[in-house]
Amino acid sequence: MSNRSSLNEFLLLAFADTRELQLLHFSLFLGIYLAALLGNGLIITAVACDHRLHTPMYFFLLNLSLLDLASISVTVPKSMANSLKNTRAISYSGCAAQVFLFVFLLAGEYSLLTVMAYDRYVAICRPLHYGNLMGSKACVKMAAAAWGTGFLYAVLHTANTFSIPLCQGNTMQQFFCEIPQILKLSCTDSYIREAGVIVLNTCLGFGFFVFIVLSYVQIFTAVLRIPSEQGRHKAFSMCLPHLAVVSLFISTIMFAYLKPPSISSPALDLVVAVLYAVVPPAVNPLIYSMRNKELQDALRKVLSWTFFRSGNIAITLHK
Repeated sequence: MSNRSSLNEFLLLAFADTRELQLLHFSLFLGIYLAALLGNGLIITAVACDHRLHTPMYFFLLNLSLLDLASISVTVPKSMANSLKNTRAISYSGCAAQVFLFVFLLAGEYSLLTVMAYDRYVAICRPLHYGNLMGSKACVKMAAAAWGTGFLYAVLHTANTFSIPLCQGNTMQQFFCEIPQILKLSCTDSYIREAGVIVLNTCLGFGFFVFIVLSYVQIFTAVLRIPSEQGRHKAFSMCLPHLAVVSLFISTIMFAYLKPPSISSPALDLVVAVLYAVVPPAVNPLIYSMRNKELQDALRKVLSWTFFRSGNIAITLHK
């Protein structure tokens, strides 16, 4: 990477200058981060331990929780550490790693949400073929394809971004290393290289978006044909959490990367980045468990087993 010899670190955006506000930022991010760790960790444990949840839908949900857990861990801890240390610096290699991992996990999540839309489509529109189309081997292959797509996407973007000469300083107006912020530091005649990659991947992302929309058009058409109200309610309960997560993910990403430059500002960019990078991993477990009785029962078992085990350990230590 050609920039490595002339640039050793980047300076990230500081949330505040005063020590009190820095500690407030640390506390807020710590609360969100712990909520994401708890929520996603409980879902991963519940799906892994409860045999009733060993179905394609919950297998993909486990993968989604892994991606959420990893993505928030890429950005938030570094920002919290900088607030505690009263610094803005991130090393060049650390920034490259952050870009790679964040893009990898974000693209992987988008691919997985597309796979989950297909799973819901098969379950509702082609229920008699569900066992054949969504067998264990097929699910593993689809999940692997989602993770692999994210990996290839991240390699392409990271290699291209960090091969562009940077001649506009090293200060970014964001709390983590974000590709658009790095491109603002690039030389004017080099920006076109990354623009080509962005156009290519925008087309791929738009294809995923169209697939999700068409899947849900057919899903809702099929659901409205179900004669019983109970059947329609069950079908909607299966789809609405995924649709809510997809809507939150796509709307925040599109606004972050496609908003007009005329309305862009450091404060707005910061708020939007928090909305798409920090909030979804924390709220996704809540969305999926809100109306899902099977998942709620599994989570209660995990919590009761944890508290029971902790109580027994405490009693043993007391004795």
